[in-house]
Amino acid sequence: MTLPASSLITLNNRGVRSVSAFGSIHTGSMVFIKKLTASSSATLSFVNGSSDVVLDSTYKEYVFTFKDIHPGTNDADTLMLASSDTGSTYDKVATGSFFQSFNQESDGGSGVGYLTSKDIQEGTGGVPLDHSVGNDNDQSSAGFIHLFNPSSTTFIKHYQARFNIYHAVDNSQDIYAGGYFNTTSAIDAIQFKKDTGNIDAGDICLYGIL
Repeated sequence: MTLPASSLITLNNRGVRSVSAFGSIHTGSMVFIKKLTASSSATLSFVNGSSDVVLDSTYKEYVFTFKDIHPGTNDADTLMLASSDTGSTYDKVATGSFFQSFNQESDGGSGVGYLTSKDIQEGTGGVPLDHSVGNDNDQSSAGFIHLFNPSSTTFIKHYQARFNIYHAVDNSQDIYAGGYFNTTSAIDAIQFKKDTGNIDAGDICLYGIL
């Protein structure tokens, strides 16, 4: 039987093989889990098993997306904290790095650099994700975090974050942050807050990756 062209895959330009020969193909689909909307909120927390939140071995990778996170206080950072006791304490130790590129609205300056004041060495006070966001009516930050295999009881828990922000001194900053929570306990809750003031507005969504 001759298979239609749509059912064939070329291998290194040497031959063809039926798609069915490969078995099922992993899609890598993102599955929406939960959205939290800030309204002068001191914290926003995703706790496994609470309010339809899934943060366990169901997925090996989780993604948080941040849409227009507006601080209640000028010059504020967004922090991420982790818990292994379903949110009773957010005290997991973290180590991570932080660097940025920036450009002034006025074209008065630009650059790329490592920001030592925002990296973290075995700290429990929260992982910085953005930096000195302004609280003018039109200012906010947006971005995403990947959290890898938080339910593992063998390995530490890696994270990667990418944000763009409207800085308090009117520049655009593209931020990269990455590191790990230094624990082999399963992480089952993640909390977000500001280092000063509250999260005035914005949405944070949680997805699992199949």
